[in-house]
Amino acid sequence: MALSKKMQDALNDQLQREFHSAYLYLSMSAYCSAENLPGFAKWMRLQAQEEVGHAMRIFDYLDDRAGRVVLQAVERPPSQFKSPLEVVEGVRKHEEGVTASIHKLYAIAQAEADYATQTFLHWFITEQVEEEKSTTQLAERLCMAGDNKGALLLLDREVGTRSSAE
Repeated sequence: MALSKKMQDALNDQLQREFHSAYLYLSMSAYCSAENLPGFAKWMRLQAQEEVGHAMRIFDYLDDRAGRVVLQAVERPPSQFKSPLEVVEGVRKHEEGVTASIHKLYAIAQAEADYATQTFLHWFITEQVEEEKSTTQLAERLCMAGDNKGALLLLDREVGTRSSAE
């Protein structure tokens, strides 16, 4: 069964959101690098790679279901931030928005009795639980560090140990 036009359009919109997420995280990585926070820069860069992977999952799924991939413009992300905490809070808030958009996709798939797409989206739903958890924890830890530069540097070193786009 081919994808409905509504489902195809919604998946293409999500594809654009995932690429926008990658751009946003690359911009945040560049900010962290300029602020001499290589651990946060690395974490954000890996996060960007992960988002490209999410986009490619959707790209491949559209192709597998005989859908038409329609690439959309990616909005320019902000490049200036007030602090590492603003960056991480931005990531947390952004991931909450991604979760909401995944849930909307799932609702469309349910309404259309598109069981294949519902099954496909289960992975994304589970992934978003992990994304929100990790970004919330990181934001809370930055809040705990407050203005303590030593704590910030220790946290930077810790987040820099991330080894792959998980």
